[in-house]
Amino acid sequence: MAREPSKDVTRCLERLGEGHSSAVAELMPLVYEELRGLAAARLAVERCDHTLQPTALVHEVYLKLVGQRDANWKGRAHFFAVAAQAIRRILIDHARKQGAIKRGAGRRVTLSGVDDLPDRSEVDLVALDDALRRLVLKSERQARVVELRFFGGLSVEQSAEVLEVSPGTIKGDWRFARAWLAQDLDENAP
Repeated sequence: MAREPSKDVTRCLERLGEGHSSAVAELMPLVYEELRGLAAARLAVERCDHTLQPTALVHEVYLKLVGQRDANWKGRAHFFAVAAQAIRRILIDHARKQGAIKRGAGRRVTLSGVDDLPDRSEVDLVALDDALRRLVLKSERQARVVELRFFGGLSVEQSAEVLEVSPGTIKGDWRFARAWLAQDLDENAP
């Protein structure tokens, strides 16, 4: 009988939370390909000469995640939700350090990189981060939906599991957040 990968990930995360150092080595093969896919998807919309590669991004995210003290992992979906936050922070920090993104510069990403998004509007990654910080003041959950779907690549169902709401709520939040972000980015464009 084949083992269910999500249960293996959850068990490794539980063991990691209990302080079993061997769980770190067991977890990596279980999550590596999915993390690499998320990293590659995010970096695919970056400029072609980006100095951060998917493998380096995965390793940096993984080290941040397993290095957290007193992490209370609630399962696979929670792990990948936190990974989405880490990917966002790393990409934004990297962009700011490199000075590669300046307001009005040609460095842009698209909000259509997630399934079921017909809109092809593009935004500056730092401008998007700034807009998400403003959205948090209006609706923390809607900002979190954008982070999970855009930066983390989570599906509607996975996002619903992480935020403990219905998929319909996620769909509504996603529609509203995209519209709000488009307006905010337009109003705050240089």
